[in-house]
Amino acid sequence: MLAGRVARRVAGRDPLQSSYLAASLHEDFAEVTTRAEALVAEHTGLRAPGDARAQVVDRQGWVDANVASMRRLLGPLTGRMAERMVNSPVSAVGRRVAGTELGVLLGWFSQRVLGQYDLLVPDDDGTPVDDAVYYVGANVLALEKRFAFRPREFRLWIAIHEVTHRAQFTAVPWMRDYFLGLVQQALGSVDADPRRLVRALLRAVDEIRHGRNPLDEGGIVGLLATDEHRDVLGRVQALMSVLEGHGNRVMNELGREHVDGQERMARVLQSRRQTQGGTGIVYKALGLESKMRQYEVGEAFVEAVEREAGPRALDVAWRSPESLPTLDELNAPSTWLTRVA
Repeated sequence: MLAGRVARRVAGRDPLQSSYLAASLHEDFAEVTTRAEALVAEHTGLRAPGDARAQVVDRQGWVDANVASMRRLLGPLTGRMAERMVNSPVSAVGRRVAGTELGVLLGWFSQRVLGQYDLLVPDDDGTPVDDAVYYVGANVLALEKRFAFRPREFRLWIAIHEVTHRAQFTAVPWMRDYFLGLVQQALGSVDADPRRLVRALLRAVDEIRHGRNPLDEGGIVGLLATDEHRDVLGRVQALMSVLEGHGNRVMNELGREHVDGQERMARVLQSRRQTQGGTGIVYKALGLESKMRQYEVGEAFVEAVEREAGPRALDVAWRSPESLPTLDELNAPSTWLTRVA
């Protein structure tokens, strides 16, 4: 896949990945992931089936995992595009341009991602797994060295966030199927015209060159979706705001209690909010995660709900899809509490 080859070149190799500093990564992340799961289960009541499996990867390994996830997710869309490209004069050029630009996006993010939980990364036999939590070792080491973070503390803090996302998707019985169903609806709304996709990817890469995050305003799906399907994107974004807000809230609440130096870590990572997405870069690239401002809205929503109705008040959101807040209710927590009381 051209996108994968380009992404691996853009990702490059950080010299820290092969240094003596990397020796502790695998053992440390295995231990802190186990500890983080126990802390998250006790704090949230969300107990994931089975144990999380920590996987420390380099940037190229992260790219490979996300390319595999993307292939599974985008199968129906790429099939439609292939049909459109048969008679398209831009088919050959379009495939190369789209693959190159998508590879640049993946490579750029591979230099920033710290951890990830992804529903769709397949195991060696091709079946999706729900126990793997990924950590990009070179990026973790780079931040630890640059800001003099205590490695064990920083790694526990990152692990808390990622296993919280795993708990959301595996301990809530309906969440996985509901989320993936929304994703497929959203992808069904994408205009499969290859020329339009190429233009969208070119604009996204131009945003990167100007120092802006190309995914903040709805990503590729946001650019290509038809107006009548934008309500589906709204439901996905509302869900992701709740999940990310809850993840950040749990991360910081448990961090204040169990992680030395958590406040300084939080200040540093505030500017890197996009590195903390729990469902994978493919969802970001497709605009299926909320805008960056909505991460903040989600966390503010969870905080307001807990302040008004108690520390476990958000539990009602896990009852059914109908219990989730809407985009409007994210800005009016009392309205949501009244509706679901």
